[in-house]
Amino acid sequence: MTTLFDPLKAGDLTLANRIVMAPLTRNRSPNAVPGDISVTYYRQRATAGLIVTEATAISQQGQGYADVPGLYTPEQLAGWKRVTDAVHQAGGKIVVQLWHVGRISHTSLQPGGGKPVAPSAIRAKSKTFLIKPDGSGEFAETSEPRALDAGEIPGIVDDYRRAAKAAVEEAGFDGVEIHAANGYLIDQFLRSGSNHRTDNYGGSIENRARFLFEVVDAVAAAVGAGRTGIRLSPVTPANDASDPQPQPLFDHVASGLGRRGLAYFHVVEGATGGARDFQQGDKPFDYAAFKAAYRKSGGHGAWLVNNGYDKELAEKAVGEGYADLVAFGKLFIANPDLVGRFRHNVGLNVPDKATFYGGGAKGYIDYPTAA
Repeated sequence: MTTLFDPLKAGDLTLANRIVMAPLTRNRSPNAVPGDISVTYYRQRATAGLIVTEATAISQQGQGYADVPGLYTPEQLAGWKRVTDAVHQAGGKIVVQLWHVGRISHTSLQPGGGKPVAPSAIRAKSKTFLIKPDGSGEFAETSEPRALDAGEIPGIVDDYRRAAKAAVEEAGFDGVEIHAANGYLIDQFLRSGSNHRTDNYGGSIENRARFLFEVVDAVAAAVGAGRTGIRLSPVTPANDASDPQPQPLFDHVASGLGRRGLAYFHVVEGATGGARDFQQGDKPFDYAAFKAAYRKSGGHGAWLVNNGYDKELAEKAVGEGYADLVAFGKLFIANPDLVGRFRHNVGLNVPDKATFYGGGAKGYIDYPTAA
């Protein structure tokens, strides 16, 4: 029977085990540049079969939170190169999550203090994280967005392409993950609750999925489909994401992605960071049908599951063939040696929620490893 510790080839990525470090926003990159503590943080966790970095903005327009990293300046790319070098020296594999937050932002973070952009000018019932003048952090209401003009969309697609190419060729990442989940820009286009457009990017499921497929095609052309993964969250309400009929929407998305030869398919099951059985619409989401739609259309990428998994549930998912990979978030925050602890059945550190967002070394690189 397949175990969490068996190796796996996902596209062009050869992974030592099936335990994935999930993307985790930690707000510790002042000026959007990963620093020394980020190098240490990721190196400590390099025993993961794959590290997916914290979400990383493809442009200043894509920034939605204070002190999150970017991929659009030489300083940011140099900072990430130090991270990837450290992870590779420790024997690990690492991909960067490409992020455009869309409407989940604040005018203080946008170029020229402008409005955040979105498919439609609908303000999200959500919050972002800002740094106050005294250096402390606070959560603030997101700003009212403006609707993107159709003529602007190709430029954003190209921002994804450029960021992906720089991530692999300059920053040294093994690949990229396109963040199409959790109510951010791509997800905003997908869902009818945030997309009220009447042009070729709105209305029908095919139109709402158009932006996603354009981004995927551009990124895959830049770095290779075998180095490209995608993250989706079919029913999460995160960041005011909603759609009354998620099954036909995401089955269509899965079918389209199956024809594109991606390395892996990352699925957030249920409400992100919440109930695994959360549903939108009048019936539970059928994840087996979702996966079947992907496989039926030719998708061979590794199936990566996420949200609320512990060791026992992960072993069951992999052992029964439900998943190829399992991502862990909070457990990796508190346990840099999570793979070893799982392997040897060692007890786990408890994460300190007070230090999740912002700050310095405390709660970031000071969790003890097992003896």
